[in-house]
Amino acid sequence: MYVNDCPAHARATGAAIGGSVGESATAQGCLLAPELGRFAFQSFKENPLIGPTSATLLEMGALETSKVTKDHEGWRLITCIWLHAGVIHILANMLSLLMIGIRLEKEFGFIRIGTLYVISGVGGSLLSSLFMVSNISVGASGALFGLLGSMLSELITNWTIYENKFAALLTLVMIIVINLAVGILPHVDNFAHLGGFMSGFCLGFVLLIRPQFGYINQKNSPLGFPAGVTKQKFKIYQIVLLVIATMMIVSGFTVGLVLLFQGFNASEHCSWCHYLSCVPTSKWSCNAPNNYCMSSQLGNQLNLTCESTGKTATYVLSNPNSTEAIKNLCVGLCG
Repeated sequence: MYVNDCPAHARATGAAIGGSVGESATAQGCLLAPELGRFAFQSFKENPLIGPTSATLLEMGALETSKVTKDHEGWRLITCIWLHAGVIHILANMLSLLMIGIRLEKEFGFIRIGTLYVISGVGGSLLSSLFMVSNISVGASGALFGLLGSMLSELITNWTIYENKFAALLTLVMIIVINLAVGILPHVDNFAHLGGFMSGFCLGFVLLIRPQFGYINQKNSPLGFPAGVTKQKFKIYQIVLLVIATMMIVSGFTVGLVLLFQGFNASEHCSWCHYLSCVPTSKWSCNAPNNYCMSSQLGNQLNLTCESTGKTATYVLSNPNSTEAIKNLCVGLCG
């Protein structure tokens, strides 16, 4: 929010359209400006999650496909995982992380779960950038879904050592289905969820495999105590799943990265895939609002028409060369 500096941008916009330079940021639409100063949030209308502008998120490392492919900023596939659209967004994700991550980290350790978390997040970013080419994406949801996917594969690969396994499987599947179903709502990047889930599911077979109890008991038996028949550390099906999952991870990431940097737009080759991320109903539309405006300017007078809504407005600019102010006016008109 320090970089976003809503009050400063609000005052600049107000001055550009002929308002007072000292006009309050609250009047210009900044949330909690008197209390937070430059850390104030954008208005609810502009960001209902209580956070910065999309431009600030993009500046800080949000994922946008064109930035990755045309500007060679591949690092955005990673940095977007650590950014969130607002206070509500980060609180929801961190609460989910506490509920899921603590249990996994206690059982498997920081290194394995941390590795799984990051790779799953990148997998979510990769699938999102292939399908949501015109959207800006941030958040750790892909990594969180990777943890959910790993819990499912961990249950499968360690099937023989669990009690009440069918009840655990049913509960876990229901949780996953419900969370994925939420992704069909508008303004939710469900492709990041799906990419993270698939990555985590495969990684679970590799990183969360457990040795059999018989092997552990044999290994811990006192010296000189007859161990009986030698037990294998892993069952054959565990090794098979590990090999298959490793091949899928390597091939999936390789193909995905090659397609991404070749400028491949997966949504153009799959007419129904957009329904995986949003299903339109009478209550909402899946068309993302485009803050693009047609403009004409004569001296200090600026005419703007929002392409997505058709709204038209006329402004008098005190600084006709202020590109930032014109962008902010367009966002406000289309909002």
